[in-house]
Amino acid sequence: MTNDVLIQMLAAFLFIIGALVVLLRRDTIMILMGIEVMLNAANLSLVAFSRSAAMIEGQLQVFFVITIAAAESAIGLSILVNLYRNFGSIKTQSATTLKG
Repeated sequence: MTNDVLIQMLAAFLFIIGALVVLLRRDTIMILMGIEVMLNAANLSLVAFSRSAAMIEGQLQVFFVITIAAAESAIGLSILVNLYRNFGSIKTQSATTLKG
């Protein structure tokens, strides 16, 4: 197997781990970390595909994904601060009164 195939397998493994964390964990911080792992897996896949095709576009898209991930982290942490202020906990079960 070539390096590109191994990198794609690693990206798929990371994405599966991130998806399992998001689906199985109830702690809000762990859910945000799972989303970050999935975004990093997508970045790794984009870089590997662009490297194998000898094109720079995939590597340029990674910068945009990293920017979006940083903004998502800032918004997620601000939501956690508001959850803690209003409910005294950052568990996702404590925010059930937010249902419409």
